[in-house]
Amino acid sequence: MIKPMFMEVEFFSFISLTLYQLLLLSICSLNFNGIQCTEAHRTNAMDHLQVSQKGLFKIALFADLHFGEAESLDWGPQQDVNSTRVMSHILDQERPDFVVYLGDVITANNMPMHNASLYWDQAVSPTRARGIPWASVFGNHDDAPFEWPIEWFSSTGIPNIVCPAADNSCSGDIRCGFRGTTRLELMRAESERNPLSCSEIGPTQLWPGVSNYVLKLSSSRNSKDVAAYMYFLDSGGGSYPEIVSSAQSEWFRSTSHEVNPDSRVPEIIFWHIPSKVYKKLGKKKCVGSLFEEEVAPQIAEMGIMKLLEERPSVKAVFVGHNHGLDWCCPYKKLWLCFARHTGYGGYGDWPRGSRMLEITQQPFSLKSWIRMEDGQIHSQVILAS
Repeated sequence: MIKPMFMEVEFFSFISLTLYQLLLLSICSLNFNGIQCTEAHRTNAMDHLQVSQKGLFKIALFADLHFGEAESLDWGPQQDVNSTRVMSHILDQERPDFVVYLGDVITANNMPMHNASLYWDQAVSPTRARGIPWASVFGNHDDAPFEWPIEWFSSTGIPNIVCPAADNSCSGDIRCGFRGTTRLELMRAESERNPLSCSEIGPTQLWPGVSNYVLKLSSSRNSKDVAAYMYFLDSGGGSYPEIVSSAQSEWFRSTSHEVNPDSRVPEIIFWHIPSKVYKKLGKKKCVGSLFEEEVAPQIAEMGIMKLLEERPSVKAVFVGHNHGLDWCCPYKKLWLCFARHTGYGGYGDWPRGSRMLEITQQPFSLKSWIRMEDGQIHSQVILAS
């Protein structure tokens, strides 16, 4: 979800991006932590996520960054600088073990260029620079079609668009165009370029949804023992309707029964757009600081919530999308939570921050709080114990 704007594409809007491409080229031609920028050497997520020796595992949620929004206007590039500052402050204050990019990483509908993955790469750069692994899910703006400004069809006409020249970076050919970058292209670029990325292209039978996968968090004592499972689902939007489909619901049912048949291992769920169930929650037992707007849910419910409600191992669901909400509310035997608007892109002037999660291994517990850009902490809550 973004703030209304119009767009004029001028030469200066691409200067910083062109410089960024040169930086990216240098990164991709070198070893990164001793690992080449290729799929063959990418970190195996299922083997490398492990609870620390202290028995703790901390996760930072970065939601609704909206990189690339209005990059041709004065305030657009500054938003990306501000968003990078927010993430950097939170990463340095909290020192998480893992980061989840919870959708709307970029605002593709504002990008008159062929390869939006360059902006995606900027968004993950603070996490990558600190050597922290991460995973991502798609939101409704990440592959949204370009929105042609009506001003371009007035007497002034379409402005002179100066696009970045093609180079030999990991992202491949970069051309000026209005086709946009598909979910598959974005996810493939992230995975191939970043050995620390745990994101995966999900089963083809779940397309057009792409970010559907499960990650295993291993025990500190034995990497073969599982401390928790983290499920990531594509809630649609952008190039197709905002929904978790019945096919995705069936995939979750079959996958969870396969990897966790007796529901012994705790499970945590991440997607971008809230379910319709979020609209039914009262505020009396909720914990949070922002209750500033109505829930904007998916267009329909196709069974995923019923499965989650019936599964005792599911402890919490985390979503983004609504920038003016940051609460967690109990719902039956689990919790339904919003993250905190992290990016300076998108609508709303509420202070930025990040929802933090901390898993304690033995006995299992899941607690959460919100860390603000200015360092303050609030909304502490125990989600499972």
